[in-house]
Amino acid sequence: MATKILIPTPLRPYTAKQDVVEADGQTVGELLANMTAQYTGLRQHLYKEDGTLRSFVNIYVNDDDIRYLDKERTPVTPDDTVSIIPSVAGGRAS
Repeated sequence: MATKILIPTPLRPYTAKQDVVEADGQTVGELLANMTAQYTGLRQHLYKEDGTLRSFVNIYVNDDDIRYLDKERTPVTPDDTVSIIPSVAGGRAS
């Protein structure tokens, strides 16, 4: 069975405007690889040229940030929900 991946609004144009997609994989890395193989335009927004995740892309399994788990080796099951959360920066001091 596939695991659900929540897609943030800025990345939905690369997933045929879907807010949730499903992909197979036993780890976050496998899941993201399979998802970006299906939605090829998404890859450049998640990964740098060297194949590592961009620093402003945060990935959560349920409510846990994978940076504090086992990073892309974090295991996933079909019962999990994976969220892609882009970092937000900018603004103006008042």
